[in-house]
Amino acid sequence: MKRVFSGIKPTGHLTLGNYLGAMRRWSEVDQHGADALFCVVDLHALTVDHDPGRVRRLSRQAATLLLAAGLDPKLCTLFVQSHVDEHARLSYLLECVATDGEMRRMIQYKEKAAAERARGGSVRLSLLTYPVLMAADILAYGTDEVPVGDDQAQHVELTRDLAVRFNQRYGHTFVVPRTTHPQVAARVMNLQEPTSKMGKSDDTGPGIVYLLDEPEVVRKKIMRAVTDSGSDVVHDRRARPGVSNLLEILAACTDADPGELAGAYATYGALKKDTADAVVELLGPVRRRHQELCADPAYVDQVLREGAGKAREMARPRVDAAYRAIGLLPAG
Repeated sequence: MKRVFSGIKPTGHLTLGNYLGAMRRWSEVDQHGADALFCVVDLHALTVDHDPGRVRRLSRQAATLLLAAGLDPKLCTLFVQSHVDEHARLSYLLECVATDGEMRRMIQYKEKAAAERARGGSVRLSLLTYPVLMAADILAYGTDEVPVGDDQAQHVELTRDLAVRFNQRYGHTFVVPRTTHPQVAARVMNLQEPTSKMGKSDDTGPGIVYLLDEPEVVRKKIMRAVTDSGSDVVHDRRARPGVSNLLEILAACTDADPGELAGAYATYGALKKDTADAVVELLGPVRRRHQELCADPAYVDQVLREGAGKAREMARPRVDAAYRAIGLLPAG
C-alpha cells in the first residue's frame, strides 16, 4: 500500500481553505486508500514571532479539528510533529545536503521575509531552513505521495531534489515522493482579496471563513464577498477572480464543475446565497463533532500519544539508516 504524509501548521485558526484544499481529501480519500500519516507541524510555527501559549492551543485545536473532519485513528496515524524526535534529527542531515541558494529561491521565504522586514522585525534563520524540515517530515516515513495545496508544491519539489541527491551521494535511503492535488479548490482565495489565498495566519476576518465560525457569520462573510466589474457570472480566474472564487467554493462543496455552475446563475446575489448555504451545510457536521471532542480531551490526548508512538516506530529505522549512510558513528 502506498504511504501518504501531510501536515497542517498551527499558526492560526483553520479555515474553509484548509478544509476544501486538504482536510476533506485526507478524510474522504487518503486515509482509505493508503497508509496515511497526518501531522500537526508545530515546529514550523516557531519560524516567526509567536506566543507559546497560543501555539499550544492552536496545535490542540488543529488536532481536534482533524478528527472532527473525519480522520479516523483506526485508519490513519495522527500525531504532533514535536512528539517525534526523528523529524529534527533528519532535518539537520538534510541541511547538510541542501544549498543556501535553494533555500533563498523558495517563494514563501521571499514573501514572508519581505513582510517581516516591512513590519520592522528580524527574519529568523528557521524561516529560511524550514523547507528542509518539511522535507524531513516527508522523507522520514518513506512517503510515496504528498497531498498539498498549490502553495506548497515548490517545497515538495525541493524534497524530491534532496532525496535524489542524498541517494546519489550516500546510497539509496529515501523514497522520492510525488505531489497530488485535489481537482477543485486546491487554493481557496480570500473573500475580500480574491487574488490572495485564504490564509489562516492573516487574521483579517471578513475575507476568511473559519471552520468554527457560527453559521450566521459564515453567511455574512460570503454575502459580502468582493466580486468583479460587470454583472454576468463567468468562471475566469484571471479576469473575474472574485466570482470565480465563489464558483470554485460552491463547486467544491457540491462536487460540481465551476464552469458549468456559472451558466446556472444570472446574478452575483443568487450565487452568493447558494454558496453560503452550501458552506454552512458542509461545515455543520465538523463544528458539531468538534464540540463533542472538546468535551472529551482525554480521547484526543490518547489519539496523539498513540499516533506519535506509531510514527516513531515507522521513522526511526530510516533516519538511523540515513545517519549511518552519511558517515556518522552509530551509538553504542
